[in-house]
Amino acid sequence: MDAVFKALADPTRRDLLDELFKEDGQTLHALEARFDMTRYGVMKHLKQLEDAGLVVTRRRGREKLHFLNPVPIRLVHDRWVSKYAEPWAAALSDLKTRLESPMEKIFEIYIKTTPERLWEAITDSDIRGKYQFGNTISSDWSPGGRFEMGNPKAGGLLGEGENVELDPPRKLVQTMRALWGEDVKAEGTSRITWEIEPVGDSCHLTVTHDQLREGANEQLYGGWPMILSGLKTWLETGELLTTPGSLMYT
Repeated sequence: MDAVFKALADPTRRDLLDELFKEDGQTLHALEARFDMTRYGVMKHLKQLEDAGLVVTRRRGREKLHFLNPVPIRLVHDRWVSKYAEPWAAALSDLKTRLESPMEKIFEIYIKTTPERLWEAITDSDIRGKYQFGNTISSDWSPGGRFEMGNPKAGGLLGEGENVELDPPRKLVQTMRALWGEDVKAEGTSRITWEIEPVGDSCHLTVTHDQLREGANEQLYGGWPMILSGLKTWLETGELLTTPGSLMYT
């Protein structure tokens, strides 16, 4: 959190995050055009944002694209904001309402656990319910196999899809179709990729939610910061994290 607070302390870095909030997946050239400073200066600020986990980069052909990663801000919110706020205020200030849909969303987080335990938390239905709003997931976890997402209090399936690629405990790729409302049903199928990389006594988890249409309903991806924060909390402490999403079916 110290690195996050230090990165956010500079107004130029906050402006860079605002630019990525407006339009995610920008090149260095596109970002530097918006600032009255040298290319090197913009690069230095982006490097500090990357080091703090607030920005992640992806290569696409010869271009290097920069994406906003809201998970560290979600963690700051959970630690320093939500415990002082009433539940209704936390819901109003939830970060998902601030996300606008690009074609791709990338979320990163570091969790002190093993790849095997993290894989189990992703694929075990009972564990999944502890951090994903009480929702369960059922599948035989075979390539090409179907999975279903539900909640005992929802009265029907909340989502369904196919397991496209499984490489335990490293990578899981799934298609997903949301079913919890007519508005999200109309969005069709998107793709979710879980990538686990061991780093010392921890794991670097990257979740990429892509194949979203431009302007897609933010319900499809807005809950990821809460889900990943809950996953980290449960694996590291064994405790459940109360978020606006976890109160949906209480």
